[in-house]
Amino acid sequence: MSGIDRLDNEDYPSVTMGRAAELLGVQPAFLRRLDAAGVLSPSRTDGNHRLYSRRQLETATRMRALVDEGLSLDAAARIVGLQDDLGAAEARISELEDELGSRPRTKSRR
Repeated sequence: MSGIDRLDNEDYPSVTMGRAAELLGVQPAFLRRLDAAGVLSPSRTDGNHRLYSRRQLETATRMRALVDEGLSLDAAARIVGLQDDLGAAEARISELEDELGSRPRTKSRR
């Protein structure tokens, strides 16, 4: 993938910290806290400026909603992590169900 096509990739780091903060309605300090806590690991430019992907902005949005509800950053990070794990497990279950549904059934012998 090259050029402008990269912008369609939700993992491509294309948003600066200032723009990310503006889009999310947060202070840049909030994004720095997420980075320091290991919740987000933005890419860095040669000048060491943070760049965020769409997926990271979505995670930051989820984190902000939980923090705004009064949860600590650590608790919000745990919840987001568990939600992501659950989503991955549900996707895997769906894949396995699709595989089982597409196989011809054989009679079991007892």
